[in-house]
Amino acid sequence: MSRNRYAITLAAFTTVMLAAGCTSHPVPTPTPSPTAVKGQARTAMPAAATSVVPGASAAELAIATSHALFTSAPAVVLAALDDAAAITKAATTATGLGVPLLLSPASPKPSASASPAPSASPSTSPSTASVAADPVLQTELTRLAPQAVVTVGDGAAAYERATSTGRTVAVGLGPSDDSALPNVSPAPPLNDLLVLALPGDASTAAIATAKAAGARVITLSSADPRASVKALANQNAAHVLGLGTAFGSADILRSRVDTAVTGVEIPGGGQIVFPGRRMVALYGHPGNSTLGVLGEQGIDAAIARAKAVASTYNGLSSEPVVPAFDLIATVASSGAGSDGNYSNESSVDFLKPWVDAAKANGVYVMLDLQPGRTDFLTQAKLYATLLQEPNVGLALDPEWRLKPDQVHLKQIGSVGVDEINATGAWLDDLTRSHHLPQKVFMVHQFRTDMIQGRERLQANYDTLRVVIHADGFGTPGEKNSTWSTLHINPPANVLWGWKNFYDEDKPTFTPAQTMAVQPAPVFVSYQ
Repeated sequence: MSRNRYAITLAAFTTVMLAAGCTSHPVPTPTPSPTAVKGQARTAMPAAATSVVPGASAAELAIATSHALFTSAPAVVLAALDDAAAITKAATTATGLGVPLLLSPASPKPSASASPAPSASPSTSPSTASVAADPVLQTELTRLAPQAVVTVGDGAAAYERATSTGRTVAVGLGPSDDSALPNVSPAPPLNDLLVLALPGDASTAAIATAKAAGARVITLSSADPRASVKALANQNAAHVLGLGTAFGSADILRSRVDTAVTGVEIPGGGQIVFPGRRMVALYGHPGNSTLGVLGEQGIDAAIARAKAVASTYNGLSSEPVVPAFDLIATVASSGAGSDGNYSNESSVDFLKPWVDAAKANGVYVMLDLQPGRTDFLTQAKLYATLLQEPNVGLALDPEWRLKPDQVHLKQIGSVGVDEINATGAWLDDLTRSHHLPQKVFMVHQFRTDMIQGRERLQANYDTLRVVIHADGFGTPGEKNSTWSTLHINPPANVLWGWKNFYDEDKPTFTPAQTMAVQPAPVFVSYQ
């Protein structure tokens, strides 16, 4: 008999004696060697194409992952929740065997005044009498019906001695010496299953169990797969399992994964627009210098100028600075026009060269709407094909939204929040259905009455980041006053933008002065 085989037989004998409570009983038949345990683990693909296992703690995730992927297992690996070294070793053992790794409760801590009984020995401490069964863990063990439990670490061994119902107990010695491990075989691998996990000790056991089932496991940097686009690009994601409630609902996870696997990124990288970058933009309409600096030059020169202006924020911003165009797509008109809406809509063909050139040069584009007497949603739909580009967002300018009897420059326009929300909902659906990266959805404002019912502004989209863009001009005192007023009772979840005017501001804020505004604006434009 080898030393390892002898140790296992002795451990089994000790377990039986401890359970008996005294030495007067007949010596039982020795427990069969774990190497005699044979069988194949049985796994199953989750029923839904996309699912999320519940839980956040290490023990919860371990059990939930086992329950999601295994229908039975001839053996289970067990480590104590508070034994990090044992869990690391147990993860390797479980993956090699192709069986689940579960976590027993943390070992009970002896009181400072307590002294060990004279007959106690390191092999039997902590006492089995002080180890309480975990009902959730026991339920999972019963469901899996293992013939053997491979314990790694003293805590797991003590737990199994106290709670076993006749299972063979093996001591997990790791891959370098597996003579004590059961002779089991893994199930056919779940090659079509993509398992997403988060880094950290809470995921170690769950990841090991997923790997033991033969699934493809990717550890992401955050619970939003769009933040790990390079890791997920072009992955087969027909079946996805998220390990833990941090991944959100199955619907949210599916939408995010479908976007991430496209590999498409926005200027500056990734698929989450904010946080992670700051945008600095030229505002205006192509070919018209009176409407802003964007129109003072052609496409190539405008790209170069946008990059130059954005570069003045390097070193001032804690996040990478991305150049942008705030491009007026529909221009407020003094005349009603043939459609009677006091707005001149640029054609898609006119704007597309600007969008394409910006995309090729890492420039983000906001399509800005000045709708006159029509509504924002009607005009936004005109540019659906351009908004399907990953570098294109949408901006609404209520200053130029007229009521039926109004004309431009006679009064400052305004819009009800329901119209903004309807437009945002449409853009959200467009972005989601085409698996696009997050978009900027911006609303200009410099007076409180420009957005009626602003407190109901919807800003918790998963596909959009809503920015309120303060675009008033004047002296520093006037601009700061506008900024402060707009921040009174703001809608939840909004971000903030700021506009600098080259001619109308007295004087124009420097980049350092702009970044000193708090909260620091995520979108800065120049007119």
